[in-house]
Amino acid sequence: MAIIAGVADFDVTRRNDFPIKLTFRDGNSNLIDLTGYTVDAEVYSITSDGFRDTKYADWSITYTSRTGGVVDIALTDTQTATFNKHELKYDVQLTEPSGKKFQYIRGTLYINEGYSE
Repeated sequence: MAIIAGVADFDVTRRNDFPIKLTFRDGNSNLIDLTGYTVDAEVYSITSDGFRDTKYADWSITYTSRTGGVVDIALTDTQTATFNKHELKYDVQLTEPSGKKFQYIRGTLYINEGYSE
C-alpha cells in the first residue's frame, strides 16, 4: 500500500498538553486496519536547507481502535515546555507488518508562549 502523506499544521502552546486523534484511511477513504502495524511520531527542528536537526520529542502513541484505524498521539506539558523555537516540524510514520514504512502525515507546529505554569 503506497501512501501519499497528508499535511496538517497546528498551533501548540508551550507548557500545555497537546493531543491529536488520528483515523488512518487509505487513498479511497477506507479505514486501515492497524492490526500488526506500528505508528511512530516525532517533533524536530530542521536546518536552513531543510534537513532534520534536533529531535525535541517522541509523541506517545495509544492504539484506540486498531481495527477501526484510530490512534491517539499526544505531547505532554513537560515536552512542550522544551519547545524553544517558533516553528518545529513533526511527522507520523506508519510501519506495515511487512516492515515497509510510510510517512502518513507531516506538518509544522507553530509554538506559542504559554504564561501559566
